[in-house]
Parts: sequence; C-alpha cells; structure tokens
Amino acid sequence: MRSAGWLSLSVAIVAGLTVAMSRAAEEPPAASSEVNAPATAVPPASTVPVTPKDAAPPPSVTIIGAADAHGVLGRDVLSAANEDMGRIVDVIVDRSGHVRAAVIDFGGFLGVGSRKIVVDWNAMRFGKIVNKKDSITLELTKAQVAAAPEYKEDTPMVVLGASGSLQPLQAVQ
Repeated sequence: MRSAGWLSLSVAIVAGLTVAMSRAAEEPPAASSEVNAPATAVPPASTVPVTPKDAAPPPSVTIIGAADAHGVLGRDVLSAANEDMGRIVDVIVDRSGHVRAAVIDFGGFLGVGSRKIVVDWNAMRFGKIVNKKDSITLELTKAQVAAAPEYKEDTPMVVLGASGSLQPLQAVQ
C-alpha cells in the first residue's frame, strides 16, 4: 500500500508540474518589475478592449482635383511685367493658422547675392496655367521688392504689401 500511495503522489506532482510548465510556456515572461505585482494588476494596454466612446471619430475627407490646387514652396514668382521676382521659400502664418505672407528668395544669380523678402499673401495672384505651371504673380514692381528690408528669422519682419491692406499682426501672449 505504501508504494501505491507514493506512486499516486508522484503522479500528481508530475501532472501538476507539467500543467504549470505548459502554462508558463504559453504566457510571455513577466518583466522584472511585474514579478512582485499583485494579482489584480491592470492588463497590458494591448489587451484592454476599446469601447466605441474611446475610438477616435473618422477624419473628414476632402478631395481636391490636381488642376485645382498646388503646393507653393519652391514656386517661381513673376511681376505683372513678367519679370522674375524670385522663388517662394516659406509661408508665414499667424498663431491662429491664417496665412499672412510669403517669404521670397529675391535677386541674386544662382543663389549668390539673393535676399529673403516678406510679401503680403494678398499681394500675390495665383493665375492660369502658363507653360504647364500655374503662374504666381506679385502685385509689386521689381524696384519695390529690391528696396524692401531683408527678412531674418526670429526678428520682427517687414511685410511688403501691394496696397497697404495688411493689418499688423497682434502678438498673442
């Protein structure tokens, strides 16, 4: 009898260890900080079900035809007299996100001697297609732009407007 009791106990221990080992193989190893975590620990975020109130709403979608809109950075700007006025290198927006002005790399030859000038967004006209490109025309003369002070980042900027319609930018604090 004694050997039958030991045999049953041995089988029970082996069976318990086998079950424990198979469960351990199925579960990922716990991080060192979780070893002493209480049994009521919060499950990882990946296993927390997402309820509809937690889901982000779908984004709005707008479709703009290829002929209806284009990016402006790097685009050439012409005067009303079809003179080369430079290239748009930056767009200035106010704190509310409204476009206020464009920075034009003006003058120079092959990038040498050019200056950055800030012009009022309303002084530019986005026109019809010329040579497979939308034309951007500036309502200022080459002499007016040449006389404008140079734009330097992180300094107050002088914005050159076509008719003085630009309102001062109010500082938001």
